[in-house]
Amino acid sequence: MSKLALEELSAIAAIYCGQGECEVLHVSETEGISFRIQTSVKGPLETDVLLKLLFSLPINYPSTLPNISVHSEQLTRTQCMAVKERLLEEAKRHFSQPMVHELILWIQQNLKYIVEQDETSACSGKSTLSTKATTDNGVSTVLLHLDHMRAKGKYVKTVEKWCADLRLTGRVMFMGKMIFILLQGDKSSIKEYMVLQKTSKVDVDSSGKKCKEKMISVLFETKADDRRFQTFEVKEYSTLDELQSEFEAVGLAELFTEFVLPQLK
Repeated sequence: MSKLALEELSAIAAIYCGQGECEVLHVSETEGISFRIQTSVKGPLETDVLLKLLFSLPINYPSTLPNISVHSEQLTRTQCMAVKERLLEEAKRHFSQPMVHELILWIQQNLKYIVEQDETSACSGKSTLSTKATTDNGVSTVLLHLDHMRAKGKYVKTVEKWCADLRLTGRVMFMGKMIFILLQGDKSSIKEYMVLQKTSKVDVDSSGKKCKEKMISVLFETKADDRRFQTFEVKEYSTLDELQSEFEAVGLAELFTEFVLPQLK
């Protein structure tokens, strides 16, 4: 982790020091830094738009560009993606220099123009997203295996909220002591989900203190076919056949046999 990244995080935390404005999610010598900035920005017609910007700084940042996620209840998913792409384009102009504060200031000044452009493009049937972004964004399926959930109710509600925000479908699957999470959606949204899963305090430890998920594994990730879940649901299964039928319903019978069955033995 670079000294510049730590210094920049310290400066940003001092600038965005109001309640909920800056939340440090993860600081690691081997994985880098993740933090969320919440800021109010002027949108079209001078309306207030609450933006949540998740920055993940790799260990060799700023020699490597940050990963950025954008969320807002006032914007559509397409508009959030447009904002994200423009931020990444702007980041290239500051390559090898601390850039997060510059990016925040830039989006505060330019959000309304990006949204207006996106709305104009939507009316004309054109997309503001580049061909590369569309290609990289294909629909994927990922299956996660969790060792346990101590705070089951809170944990499940958190997962449901993330999936709703990211427009992911799938299942949380309970069978005896086994727990699986099957997600389907845009590849970029699944990546954002994984960042949240690894950096947020979603459970409690043996003493009841909030803790991050440390015992999760990705069993498989593959491109989704035409048969996909239309909703996200939490289900408990009493038989292996019930669980298997869920995978068969979306064309994942072979992956169930190869990856899920060994976990149940």
